[in-house]
This record gives sequence, C-alpha cells and structure tokens, in this order.
Amino acid sequence: MKVTKAALKKLGVEYRGYLDGEKLDRFFKEFRIKFAAGYWAAGGFADRFATGGYDPGLDESITARLERVAEAKIKGVEVHDTVFTDAKNRIDKNKIALVKAALARLGLEATNMNTNLFSDAKWKLGGITNANKSIRDDALAIALQSVDIAGEIGCKSVALWPGSDGWDYNFEVNYGQQLDRFVDGCIAINKKAKSLRLRFGIEAKLHEPREGNMVVPTTHLAILVARMVNEACGGDNMGVAVDYGHEQMYAVEPASMLYVARKAGVPVVNFHLNNAKLHSNDEDRIAGTGDIWRLTDFCYAAIDTGYNGWFGEDQFTYRTDPVKSMALSRELFGNIMKKALLIYAHKDLLEAAQATGDAIATIEVVKKHIIAE
Repeated sequence: MKVTKAALKKLGVEYRGYLDGEKLDRFFKEFRIKFAAGYWAAGGFADRFATGGYDPGLDESITARLERVAEAKIKGVEVHDTVFTDAKNRIDKNKIALVKAALARLGLEATNMNTNLFSDAKWKLGGITNANKSIRDDALAIALQSVDIAGEIGCKSVALWPGSDGWDYNFEVNYGQQLDRFVDGCIAINKKAKSLRLRFGIEAKLHEPREGNMVVPTTHLAILVARMVNEACGGDNMGVAVDYGHEQMYAVEPASMLYVARKAGVPVVNFHLNNAKLHSNDEDRIAGTGDIWRLTDFCYAAIDTGYNGWFGEDQFTYRTDPVKSMALSRELFGNIMKKALLIYAHKDLLEAAQATGDAIATIEVVKKHIIAE
C-alpha cells in the first residue's frame, strides 16, 4: 500500500460516500492496494451433503477460473502447486505454459504459491510431520518442488498450510517430536525459497480438517516457528500468512496479531480475506459480511504496521455465483479499508484517546468513520 497525506485528503472529497464501479477502481489504484483471489474461489464447491457440487455445470478448468477472476476485476491470483503437476506430482511443463499464457492474456499477476499436502489420501496422517519417514520425505520433496514452480510462474511468495499435520485424539502424537519435524521441514523449505528470492509463509488454523488440532493452530505459534526458522537460516525470509477466518475460529483479535508479528521481527507474507463466525469452523464466506468494527480494526493494523503485500480472497461461496461473490468481496473490503484509512488520517487523535485507557474516548474518535462513512 501507499498512504500519503495528499491521498488521505481525497478520502472526504473524491472518495466520499460508498465506493463502487470506477470510483472503487480509482481508490485501489490511488492507495496501491493489491487485491487477489485464490483460483479456487472462482470454482464450484462441494461438501459432504452435495458431493457433486452445487454448480455441476461450471467449467472447472484453470483457464476458466482465471477468466472468472479477471471478470471480477481482480488483479492478482493465488494458485496451488497441483495446478501444474500430473497425477504423480511431477511438474507438467505444458500446464505451466498454459497458465503463464492465460495470466499474460488476462493481465493477471501470480501472487502466492500454496503447497497442497492435504487433499490426497496419502497425507491423511500428515505431510512433513508424518510418522512414516518415506512419506515425510515425499512431502518435503513436493514442498521444495512447489518453490521451483512458484519461481517459474513469477510468484512473490510460497506458502504452506499444513492441513494434514496435527492430531485428532489425545496421546495420538508426540507433540514435541511433531513440532521438531515441522520446524525442520520449514527450515529446508525456507532455505530453498530464500535461494530463489521468494518469501515463505505458514498459515495457522485451529483445526479442520483435523478434528483436534493442527500442528500450528494459532498465529502466535506460527510466529514462533517462523522466528525459530529464521534464527536457523539467518535473516527474516520466513513469515506468516494470516487468514482472517482462521483467527475467528479461536476468537483472537486479528489486528493484534499483526503487532505481535512486528514485535517478534517476523514478516506478514500474505493475507487471506473472508469471514467466519466466532468459535466456529472455517466457513470462508464473503469478506466484509461480518463484524465491521473488527475488520476495520484489522485493516487499520495492516496500514499501521506497514503491510505492503497482497490481500487475497480465500472464500468458498457454495451457493452463490463465484464471479459476483469475488467482486462483492473486493467491493466490501475496499469500503472497509476506506474506513480504516479515514481513522488513520486521524491517527494522532486515536493514539491520544488510547493513551487515556478510556474505551469511550477511542469510540468517540472512530464511531463516525465506521458507522457513517
């Protein structure tokens, strides 16, 4: 993002009122807000009640999905390594060429490469923490290959969401041993990413698909792991990817995590935007449809901590049109980000109110920007 005094002054003039259409486009350009969507958000969705999906006629090809992302006026796209591999997890050069051509044609930028170590039954007992060394080694090889693909596609970062790594029952795993394996795997991935000048981030989640816990259930632990890895590798290449809905699962204040990461010297590599109910599962609903105060606070924290990466949609809109859903997320997020910028324009007043320790004083500063704007 780029936040200047001149741009902030335009909020009450050029960007007054609700943002949509061309005005929304100008707003994103003015503040250089980089907005992306996971290619999966442009597809159809199935669950255990409708295993054939809710839109079985939808074209699920990667090119069709990329076209839908572009149709939603989104400039960046996140992908999974499996988009570029065959059934045996080997790189398919033809798939890479196909996607690169589509990205160029549609004016899209590949932003983040997500490593899929969760959707194959092979990983049911874990990926890089699997008790079986052979499977663990295979998982690490795929993660390292994912870094290579990221470099080839032009991504700026590579991410690991360890969906299969964790436990479902007490005493199922040796917690210390599993954490050791996870840290060791991350060290290897980070070294490879660093050699290709790619950021590496891990994404925490409380549970699901694991019923008990995932190996990094909270952003707090993800930050600690990243710090340990960076100490082993030198520098600060490894960071965290913060998924807004995942934070809702354990009802932490998402904004606070950005300050914890900064204090720990750990970069925030990527954001996933969506919405979920507190203490619930990861519904991945349209961003901006939940608590506006909380999301505005989160956006303010992103501005205040100097985040300069992509804001990426990670949403599963089962029963709504994917293009309209992605576009609506972008629109609602833009309007909430405007609220955060309006508050940031009065940062001195907010910090003076915060210094009193009086919640009423802080609410008085922000209330009109959140409710009226």
